[in-house]
Amino acid sequence: MKPVRYAYGLTGALLLGGAAASLVTGYTAGAQVAQNDAAQMSRVVPRAGAPESFATLTEQLAPAVVNISTRQRIEVQQPQNPFAGTPFEGLFGNRGRSGQPGQPQTQEAQSLGSGFIVSADGYVVTNNHVISSPTGRGTVERITVTMPDGTEYPAELVGADSSSDLAVLKISAPKPLPFVHFGNSAQARVGDWVVAIGNPFGLGGTVTSGIVSAVYRNTGQGGAYDRYIQTDAAINRGNSGGPLFDMQGNVIGINNAIFSPSGGSVGIGFAIPAEIAAPIVEKLKTGKAITRGYLGIQIQAVDEDLASSLGIPKNRGEFVQTVQPGEPAEKAGIRPGDIILTIAGKEITREQTLSFIVANIAPGTRIPVELIRDGRRSTVTATVGTRPTDEALRQQQLFEGDGGTQSPSTEQGEPSGFIQERLGLAVVPLTPQIAGQLGAAADTRGLAIADVDQASDAARKGLQRGDIILTANYRPVTDSAALEAAVRQAQASNREAVLLRIQRRGRPAAYVAVRLR
Repeated sequence: MKPVRYAYGLTGALLLGGAAASLVTGYTAGAQVAQNDAAQMSRVVPRAGAPESFATLTEQLAPAVVNISTRQRIEVQQPQNPFAGTPFEGLFGNRGRSGQPGQPQTQEAQSLGSGFIVSADGYVVTNNHVISSPTGRGTVERITVTMPDGTEYPAELVGADSSSDLAVLKISAPKPLPFVHFGNSAQARVGDWVVAIGNPFGLGGTVTSGIVSAVYRNTGQGGAYDRYIQTDAAINRGNSGGPLFDMQGNVIGINNAIFSPSGGSVGIGFAIPAEIAAPIVEKLKTGKAITRGYLGIQIQAVDEDLASSLGIPKNRGEFVQTVQPGEPAEKAGIRPGDIILTIAGKEITREQTLSFIVANIAPGTRIPVELIRDGRRSTVTATVGTRPTDEALRQQQLFEGDGGTQSPSTEQGEPSGFIQERLGLAVVPLTPQIAGQLGAAADTRGLAIADVDQASDAARKGLQRGDIILTANYRPVTDSAALEAAVRQAQASNREAVLLRIQRRGRPAAYVAVRLR
């Protein structure tokens, strides 16, 4: 996933174009049918189907789509001085002694993107990443909005929200400005025609067309707003912040990101749905604080392996990996290993994630949470908290660091330990001495992994020598017989995976579904 911002100069480029083919309704077979049965034709090709041309629509909409550029001052670190401490040290400016980097320096940078005017008095909507420093260590010194006729206006940043990647600017013009309206993206259907207008590669106003490829697309990137309209309309770097229009001229999405192995359009673009963007834009315009709900848990989707290990349907519900101490989830009694099925009566699916549902619930609201624990369904009540800032959440990120794991000593048992062939693991009982070597408390109970078959699913899932297995399918495993029993039980239940709870040095315990072989 790549944000579609663009920040370099285009030099020496010669663009060669050929004749453009117009879109027509030419369904030859359909036309023949229409001669015999007009009613049947209307069912095959709806009257609002393929337009003969997008020209009239573009003429009406393009004046409200603008280019946005910024001038930024970016902080960069000086490289190390390879000649520190030698007579040549002074030739390399402010680089530190002993090969250490010198004081940070700043350099000028520019970015280009798109936006659109939503009111005659000059409010402009764009992406937050278009007008912010890409590294977080810079200052935006100037924002300029350029109209389609080339008129430039200095822009004031009214408000920005990094979580939804939205920003609102304000420009002042001597006369009312053309503007466009948000539409109802909830009515968008897969296959509907759409038009994107923006500033790809800094070329200026560019129009592309396509269809809605998917609605409520979850890209797997996580977060409260991983929920997009997917389109095959060509979207490239610099289209960020530009509008995605329906055939009535309403903005149903804000172009935000592309999936591309090459950096250019491959027909997979993503737009923030208008139903998400419009309320946030209104709050940013009026200076209201944007608050979001929060439970304080780390979750993952119930994929095929996880579902198989638990004996439940896949792609329904989300699995709780960790629970933040003192946060609403812990206070409600939610535990690691729970599978949350519904929140506030709404079923959790790939299209409607727990993060999205909770983020859109007002803090302080009491909600029922239906979950599965140890194979049994139950319901708890949680009081939704206030979501911390993105910066605070980054500081709380779990599973960071290299862990510093060490290999367990084999002096306490057989060098290879007990080998579980179906899991591809060699394990040894966790003694207080081994626990100490692995950075765990002396009273920790479980099995230490002594070796991992690199051809196994356990290796593909990241398990490694020195990890500690605490439970298998929620049952403690203090000896090899307990692990073997868990594997046999999974086989008897026709399950293809076993759910292990893994402890690694310096990290919270996490559940991993390991496929049997």
